[in-house]
This record gives sequence, structure tokens and C-alpha cells, in this order.
Amino acid sequence: MVAIDINCDMGESFGNYTMGRDEEVMPYITSANVAGGFHAGDPHVMRETVALAESHGVGVGIHPGLPDMMGFGRRKMDATPEEVRDYVVYQLGALAGFAEWMGVTVQHVKPHGAMYSMLSESDDHARAVIEAVLEVDPDLIYLATDTNIYETAREYDDLDAVFEGYVDLEYRPDRTLIVERTKAAPDPELVADRAVSIARHGEVEAADGTTIEVPAESICIHGDTPNAVEILETIHARFEDEAIELTRLDELVR
Repeated sequence: MVAIDINCDMGESFGNYTMGRDEEVMPYITSANVAGGFHAGDPHVMRETVALAESHGVGVGIHPGLPDMMGFGRRKMDATPEEVRDYVVYQLGALAGFAEWMGVTVQHVKPHGAMYSMLSESDDHARAVIEAVLEVDPDLIYLATDTNIYETAREYDDLDAVFEGYVDLEYRPDRTLIVERTKAAPDPELVADRAVSIARHGEVEAADGTTIEVPAESICIHGDTPNAVEILETIHARFEDEAIELTRLDELVR
């Protein structure tokens, strides 16, 4: 049977500001990327998100970002490899504290926004983060958001790396994503088609109609997409029809 993980960025609310639809989305995913408090999130939201994930049997991972809450971690920052490494370890430690309190194991690391772009563009930054993750907990899974990071992560024999694909966004032929400033509501059936294609064949149709390889074991759904719940319901129905099993990351790689 074919198996795949569905992940979603969660816990990005903070203070009086609500981001995403965590309670509605959580029942449909298998892994949650929890904001670490730098680009979004706060201690109370982190605790609530870990508890919500635990109640649904969803795997928990850290979604570390650059310290730029006003820019939602999407703006470039001049930071050394050591500084970025420390940002990741700091946020991982915060999540690990709440997880230990609740008897939950942190399963993965997925960098956010401008941080993952930095890691993709700089081998020194990517290796500093990967090596720190291994030293903190060699059992952590690295969820790689692009080919450059994935190939670097695979060089480390002790690291489980999983490649991530996107289905509620379109790809360019070079496998970069088309990210619009305003989130539209994509056709749930089209998104489900992409999810099935990635799960079964490791490929998806790009925006220009060409077929590109996306050998992903996990697909990301954005919780702030206007019709995210409808999309997830449609994917679940199609996966059931296609005998595709949903499996969280820590069960997928071991």
C-alpha cells in the first residue's frame, strides 16, 4: 500500500491575533509544524497546539523561523550560519519543553519562510542547522522543503530526511513554487489530483502543463487557505478511493 504524510503549519497565532484554522484542520493531517515564537506563535499558543495535536494523534515538529514577527519570517535577514543554528535550537528547545510536559515526542524539524530560503541558498547555513539538529536529537526527522536542502540532508547517514511536496500551490517547471500575495481558494478536486499524483507517481503537473518530478513522502496543506478544510476532506476521500494510506512522519521513515 502507498503511504504518505500530510503536514500543515500550525500554532501561528499570537497574543490577540488568530492565524490559520488549527482546530478545524488538525483532524485531517498527520504531522503539525508548530511555530517556535520567532516568526509567529507564543508560549500559550504553543502549549495549546501541542495539546491539540496530541488529542488527534498528530505528530509534532518545530517550524522555526527568523526573529521577524512583523514580517512573518518572510523577509531576508543578514544572519551567520551560527546565528541561524542558534535560532533553530532555541525554538526546538521551547517546543521540546512543552512536548515533554505533555508526554509527546517531537518528531521533526521544518524551517519556515526566509529561513528555509537561506538554507537552500547557503550550504554553510544548511549544514550548521542540520548538524545542530543531529547533536540535539539524532532521532529528529528533517522535513526538506526543496531539492537543495534535501540533497544536503541526505549526505548525513544518521539523519532521516523527507522531501516535501505542495499541492495547494502551483509549481514552475524548475520546481520552484508560485506564491501569490493573496491566498486564493483552489479547486479541491484539482488539489486532490495533485496529491494522488505525488503519492502514486512522484510527479505533478506544473503551471505550464509539463510534468515534473516531486518525489515527496509528505505533502503540505496551508491552513490559511480559504477552503483548506474542503481541500483536506476531498484529499481524504480520494486517498481512500485510491488505497493511499495516511501515515505520520515518524511512522513513515521507521
